[in-house]
Amino acid sequence: MSRIVLIGPPGCGKSTVGFALAERLQRSFFDTDNLIEIKSGKKITEIFVEDGEEVFRDIEFEVLQSVLQEELAVISLGGGAPISNRAQDAVVSSQSYVVFLDVSLSTAAPRVGFNRDRPLLLGNPRAQWQSLSEKRRPVYEKLASISIKVDDMSVDEIVAAIESSLK
Repeated sequence: MSRIVLIGPPGCGKSTVGFALAERLQRSFFDTDNLIEIKSGKKITEIFVEDGEEVFRDIEFEVLQSVLQEELAVISLGGGAPISNRAQDAVVSSQSYVVFLDVSLSTAAPRVGFNRDRPLLLGNPRAQWQSLSEKRRPVYEKLASISIKVDDMSVDEIVAAIESSLK
């Protein structure tokens, strides 16, 4: 498998697992949220506040299209990156191996910290996370080559599970 794409809600470990998996497989690692900040010269929260979600999603889609051209890569997508139809089409047509890192709110909450750097979780962050997760789950499940429930797993265990699924 030339390209592995990690998807899932905030706090599931996409960035941490992606980095560890890329190291283990000796591949390049791309985190779309980091690339968006580099491309725009702004924090994601600033893009949402100053330019709006639509501008953010357009930048996110450009970054997605770009990283899906990378071979031998591990790619961590932002939680909402694969939700639009155009993004789903791009992921499917890339023929990437897609891993859905499934996590419960109780595990995600301490990881996310529900801070101000998560613009879609403002207000009542736990309820927002739950709502987003429920809306996005069908898309994650549809795109996934494999789903892994990560709640009680260490990063090494998740990486090992992904590795073994590649065989």
